[in-house]
Amino acid sequence: MKKLFSLTNLPPFLKNQVLRWIALALTVLSIFGLVVSFLYDWKSGVLFLVFVCSLLSYIFKKMNDLSVSTDNYISDLSYRMHRGEQETLLEMPVGVLMISETGAIEWVNPYLTPYFGDQDLLGKTVEEVNEELSDILENNWDNPDYATVKWEDHYFTMLIQKEYRTIYMMDITKYYQIEKDYNDEKIAVGQVFLDNYDEITQSMTDQEISNLNNYVTNELTIWAQKFGLFIKQVDEDHYIMMAYSKVLKDIEDDKFSILDEIRESTSKQNYPVTLSIGIAYGEDNLNDLSEQAQSDLDLALGRGGDQVVVKAKDHEARFYGGKTNPMEKRTRVRARMISQALQELFKEADTIFVQGHSQPDMDSIGAGLGIHRLAKMNNKHCYVVIPDGTFHSDVQRLIDKTKEDETLASDIITPDEALQLATDNSLLIMVDHSKPSMSVSEDLYNRLESKVMIIDHHRRGEEFPENPVLVYIEPYASSTCELITEMFEYQSQDAEPVSKLEATAMLTGIFVDTKQFTLRTGTRTFDAASYLRSAGADSEEMQQFMRENPDAYMARMHLISMAKVVEGHENMMYVAGEEDKVYDPVTAAQAADSMLNMSGVEASYVISHRPDDLIGISARSNGEVNVQRVMEELGGGGHLSSGATQIADKTIEEVEQMLLDSINEVKSEEAPEESEDN
Repeated sequence: MKKLFSLTNLPPFLKNQVLRWIALALTVLSIFGLVVSFLYDWKSGVLFLVFVCSLLSYIFKKMNDLSVSTDNYISDLSYRMHRGEQETLLEMPVGVLMISETGAIEWVNPYLTPYFGDQDLLGKTVEEVNEELSDILENNWDNPDYATVKWEDHYFTMLIQKEYRTIYMMDITKYYQIEKDYNDEKIAVGQVFLDNYDEITQSMTDQEISNLNNYVTNELTIWAQKFGLFIKQVDEDHYIMMAYSKVLKDIEDDKFSILDEIRESTSKQNYPVTLSIGIAYGEDNLNDLSEQAQSDLDLALGRGGDQVVVKAKDHEARFYGGKTNPMEKRTRVRARMISQALQELFKEADTIFVQGHSQPDMDSIGAGLGIHRLAKMNNKHCYVVIPDGTFHSDVQRLIDKTKEDETLASDIITPDEALQLATDNSLLIMVDHSKPSMSVSEDLYNRLESKVMIIDHHRRGEEFPENPVLVYIEPYASSTCELITEMFEYQSQDAEPVSKLEATAMLTGIFVDTKQFTLRTGTRTFDAASYLRSAGADSEEMQQFMRENPDAYMARMHLISMAKVVEGHENMMYVAGEEDKVYDPVTAAQAADSMLNMSGVEASYVISHRPDDLIGISARSNGEVNVQRVMEELGGGGHLSSGATQIADKTIEEVEQMLLDSINEVKSEEAPEESEDN
């Protein structure tokens, strides 16, 4: 039947399958009605025949008209759509570029043509016509998503249909500029603090203090006017600032040279003033910005001051400055206040736990024993949490010695034991570190995170407990043992004094961290050492603790024998250990220390596999090179003269290249500052 219909010159409506079946059904029903009518009465049949013919003629005509009308509408719509597609390709505000498999331009719509000027395009490669566009296409050819690109001083949203070799480009310069202006005009809030104002002005006359205030305020005002920001003094040592995000970028490009200008100028007048600045941006709520700026300022101060922290909420911080050793500015008043606050925390807690970092050293263990003694002086039970396993020879000797001491042995516990003993009213004291991830037991920290105190001498990093009950971070101190030793002076005279072993352990911690009193030592360091010596610290036992076993000594010498000079930096050396050999972290650190004894070496780095399957870098300097900034680039931290980091899922060779890149990057950032100073 289909063949019959297809071969017959049918009325238009019968070419539609649905209408054809409807017509067939009506015809069959009509024939059936006629048959019945003629069988009943031929007169009725004739009348019915006339009626059916008229009705069918009318229906078929209407169906035919409907079919013709529909066909005409579809034909017209199809024509307009096809014409619209052609007009769209030619007139739409989107550029279309088609290229052949050989890279030759096959077609460009009129919208995109003006961007090429008066050039003949067809048949030429994109590179011949415009090298900049060719580079853009090459860089984005495998990108299936929309990309924002800059071409011929215009910004485009670009989409590449790789399978059809077709490129779509929409000029969004106007909207890009609107968005840029919006972002540039967002508010940034900052707080400026004079780090050592109180200490410096204590010995100054009123006239000298007035001159200092005028100088600092004047310099900050000139700096603010230069960059177009607002700054207002709210206290003798405190300023607030506001700026647009665009201005903040300009200041960051300048590397906050105001820090060096004020420090160097005041140093020449024998009252060196350093600034710390915390700046927040990226929020629309000014209250949130103010809180973030205060947090950033706290971070800058916790890292030793003389630096700037720029940070948006939930983003990584950017650091500027911090190139000099922090000056000692803590006072005995602060030590006394911390000691008194600690006594109050002892009273509120039922049990005290103290833990250092997961790779314990002499300062960490000594500080733990010091807190244990302070707790005893306040009639509180304290446990020192030490990880399972074996440690470097000096630390292992000290731990073994504590386990032989009847008064200490029962209070040296493992992390699992600490978790079982901890209660909701327990106090956790983190010593010699402030990063929970570095703790002996992160589970114990999570268990007691609402009752955490921190005592540390390292610069504070971004990772930090959210709500510690008390924080005592002093980057100016030589060691954590020094900070804790000062607290003994403010305890009850009736309390049981520091034992010989505890004094020896703490003095050893100071001795090791100061490299035998040659680095980061101040008058307070020697005061603490004198106190511990008078409390019974045994110098001979110290020497016993610090003796290396033959294997550790040979491993250190082997590392040093592989030392190489950092290319382009004759004052730096580094060691890259073997891929198949594990070194104790303390041995690697000692190797870095030993390399500083070489003539002309101002910084040293040791890369090695660690027992925990990570690759560690130990960094040391004599103070002339800021190794902390290098380690921070690699996710670590430390002091200006001492730093470290651990890296996972990399080879020694890859970490070596990362270290060299980091050194070069930090030095390149410092180069403009150094040239300006000269």
